Amino acid sequence: MLVSLSGMNPRTLHRCAELAEELDRRSVPLSMLCTPSTGVTSWLKQRVDRGDDLLLHGYDHTVPPTHRAVNLGRKAEFAALPAHEARLRLIAATAQLDHAGLRTRGFAPPRWLASRGTLDALRERGFRFCADVTSIRDLETGEVRRARVHGFGSQKQRTETLRCFALVLTAARVARRGGLLRLGVDASDLLRPSRRQAFLDAVDVALETGASGATYSLTAVPARLG
Repeated sequence: MLVSLSGMNPRTLHRCAELAEELDRRSVPLSMLCTPSTGVTSWLKQRVDRGDDLLLHGYDHTVPPTHRAVNLGRKAEFAALPAHEARLRLIAATAQLDHAGLRTRGFAPPRWLASRGTLDALRERGFRFCADVTSIRDLETGEVRRARVHGFGSQKQRTETLRCFALVLTAARVARRGGLLRLGVDASDLLRPSRRQAFLDAVDVALETGASGATYSLTAVPARLG
């Protein structure tokens, strides 16, 4: 079971810390998806020191992902980038992470969507794996491990109860079959009690069904990561 958290910032930090503590009690490590401007560097370092994982989650989600005349609408930052534009963003992002004292060889694109050009740029920049919405890709060997990430997405509030219930059922089903379970939550979801509880319930039901916690780095390329 892989549990990931995105959207960490000073406003949501208290909820993120609470989730991390709940996972500690369950002996489940957390994979943190961060951008260079996260604003909670000290907390990230503390969590990494405790055994949690760190993945780059883009550069700047607020800036339109292209300077071309073509309007890509509200697509995720790395969803449609050619290799040269993805490369520039990766260079800038890793430089800022290095300056903050954070390092990672893993990448999880915003909304879990990465273009072919992004994958090429990741390989060129020395990243070892990319976790997208349906798989975890070893960028050195080309091996692809299929497993869809499950979370709340952009579901509207009127489907809140159904979505929470579905997440728990899905976690139980995947764990019972012995598959790789990927659970992802955004920090904004943790501000909503029903989603926070449903996410923890999904973790609990997976553990009760026999799943065990792991990190993306060790799951993606266990033979080469210490």
